[in-house]
Amino acid sequence: MELIELLKQPLLFSGLSDGDLAELATITVRRKFSKGESLFSEGDVANGFYLLVSGSIKLCRMSHDGREKVLHFVKPRETFAEAAFFGDGKYPAEARAMEPGEALYLPREGFMELMSRNPSFTLNLVVSLSLMLRQFARQIEELSFADVTSRLASFLVRRVDEKSASYGGITYIDLGIKKGELASRLGTASETISRTLRKLKDEGIIEVQGSRVVILQMEKLQKLCERHE
Repeated sequence: MELIELLKQPLLFSGLSDGDLAELATITVRRKFSKGESLFSEGDVANGFYLLVSGSIKLCRMSHDGREKVLHFVKPRETFAEAAFFGDGKYPAEARAMEPGEALYLPREGFMELMSRNPSFTLNLVVSLSLMLRQFARQIEELSFADVTSRLASFLVRRVDEKSASYGGITYIDLGIKKGELASRLGTASETISRTLRKLKDEGIIEVQGSRVVILQMEKLQKLCERHE
């Protein structure tokens, strides 16, 4: 039953019935991983895809000059590597754990067999995929039109909901990632993130203490988010 509840969480399976989820659970493999572990490497054959249950995963590639480019940070309740699974059959990037956690593995053979014998499962999956495409389109639009300041403000506000603590009415956020990784996530350069953090600090909106950010004026930060939204 616990497995079915976990499978209900991602957008990809949001259109599936309880019966479909029960069948899906029969082919699902639970996999724990440690910090720094690779679930798969760029170019490996995509024999399945994953649903992140806990922990953090980054999808990254190495550039020609040897620098790492982070493509996406996977959060719990998100599926990943499904594009390779349904596409050319090879993983286009490495999936590396940023902290210990657990993922559910959906093997290709069992998944395709389930699709072939259950038309309603396949139809519901197509509906869910269309919802995912709409979501990705919105994300691309945000990266195209939102300036870095509002994107960063939006990230900080979301981080308040995810990982924050309050002492004496002041909110502290643990960024949880390096500035370079944050820059990749927001589609900009590390130097731009540093300048933007300094700008927000000079305006009295935040204070930066290493990897920790103190929110001094939440209302102003939320107003900056409105341009992003």
